[in-house]
Amino acid sequence: MSNPYNTDLDRNPANYQPLTPLTFLERAASVFPEHTAIIHGTIRRSYAEFYRRSRQLASALSDKGIGRGDTVSVMLANTPAMLESHYGVPMCGAVLHSINTRLDPATIAYQLDHSKAKVLIVDREFLTIIRAAIELSQVSPILVDYNDSEFPVSDQLSGATEYESFLSQGDDNFDWLMPEDEWDAISLNYTSGTTGNPKGVVSHHRGAYLLAQGNALIASINKHAVYLWTLPMFHCNGWCFPWTMSAIIGTHVCLRHVRPGPIWESLSKHKVTHLCGAPIVMSTILSVDKEERHLLENKVEFFTAAAPPAERLLSDMKASGFNVTHLYGLTETYGPSVVNEWHQEWDELDEGMQASLKARQGVRYLPLESLDVMNPETMESVPHDGKTIGEVMFRGNVVMKGYFKNKQASDESFKDGWFHSGDLGVIHENGYIQLKDRSKDIIISGGENISSIEIEEVLYKHPSVVAVAVVSMPDDKWGETPCAFVQLNKEGAASEAELSQWCRDNMASFKLPRKFIFEDIPKTSTGKVQKFILRERVRISYLK
Repeated sequence: MSNPYNTDLDRNPANYQPLTPLTFLERAASVFPEHTAIIHGTIRRSYAEFYRRSRQLASALSDKGIGRGDTVSVMLANTPAMLESHYGVPMCGAVLHSINTRLDPATIAYQLDHSKAKVLIVDREFLTIIRAAIELSQVSPILVDYNDSEFPVSDQLSGATEYESFLSQGDDNFDWLMPEDEWDAISLNYTSGTTGNPKGVVSHHRGAYLLAQGNALIASINKHAVYLWTLPMFHCNGWCFPWTMSAIIGTHVCLRHVRPGPIWESLSKHKVTHLCGAPIVMSTILSVDKEERHLLENKVEFFTAAAPPAERLLSDMKASGFNVTHLYGLTETYGPSVVNEWHQEWDELDEGMQASLKARQGVRYLPLESLDVMNPETMESVPHDGKTIGEVMFRGNVVMKGYFKNKQASDESFKDGWFHSGDLGVIHENGYIQLKDRSKDIIISGGENISSIEIEEVLYKHPSVVAVAVVSMPDDKWGETPCAFVQLNKEGAASEAELSQWCRDNMASFKLPRKFIFEDIPKTSTGKVQKFILRERVRISYLK
């Protein structure tokens, strides 16, 4: 039987427009044109100027033939140019590909080639890496280099147009493009490549729109809030906060380097209300003596993800004027899609119990339709007993469109109508999930995902290495770091310094093992490495 409410009631331009976060900036500029949108050192830009410059960027790209479905790659720090790219690139119909500034040239080259980048905008701070990547890549994108006035660099990228000059070629009244469909791609973010080459996660306008608003609601961000950029904008598009802040007409305080002095100065000077980051950012904030910390006039909301913060870290943050909320998500879920919703009655518990509760990942974000921990074989939910381990799975509008040019990986991830995260966890009696392990052996160090498999592959190429296993090692500063167990073809064939340099020459520096242990690696009768034994060894060693 047909639904009578669907009869003769059709979509048309009067009652349907594709959802896109680009409209947030247009509205902010229309309603609050003079409100400060961006602060960066001595730079102050209003929403009217932010919108004008974003349209100029879209126009300049369009004049170069960039349009729907084209990829624009950017390798930028947390600067106004990065914020403008989050609007200007999709405003011409293109897809924004934000590159992790910590990657090695070979990985960057792969991403440029795989995405078929038509334009590359790069901060001059990263020219050495980009030059090497361009030498390795097959594509020949239009080059634009950004010279940050707050961090000027005289060096130039050969064949590139300087960003401000490129922008000046555009029309600030450009009639920018809405997506033809809200499921059109808005951005492309590559994973860390846990098994082989990195996978390109495709996000769409609808998901970005919903997650951006979800951030504001979940984080209780008021209108005109002030957000400090300690989270890299390249990471899941800054968890969609570049779009969130326009929705609430807030102020972005850009910070290209995460250092304690500038953080405390910004917190006090600009009356920051919110910031995000991995536990390493909290450690950085607390690394200065108490007398060097600026007095905070208001409680600052700090949202963290990755490994759960230590109890002492949470206590110190609270004493310093911060309220810490634990989030969880993946690149495939636009960043945070699970939140540790806090109950007021938990404030009465002792600090140890509060820390235990804060360590849980939590419950689904408002824009996420379904979150569960399931047996991946039977697809049945695990009991809510805090003990039975299953795989964390997601379903909803803030799950990625899929992996770019990788249907097999997409189909595997979406098997049985759920997104399989690969993370293992439990559900507690109150419905809050908690991660217990990572099925792909990912190490989360300072908020960055590090593949143990990638490190193992590099070490296996060393002529003296016959066996290797990499596991996570607890670390007070970074949360966890890689530890490599290595078997050599003969005693003393390679030193720790030699293997460390070997890794340094073949991968990004943040992925380097912090410790090498030379001993036989335990294996099952079928030859499978027993990593749980190795993890226990490093845990016991850490506790000593």
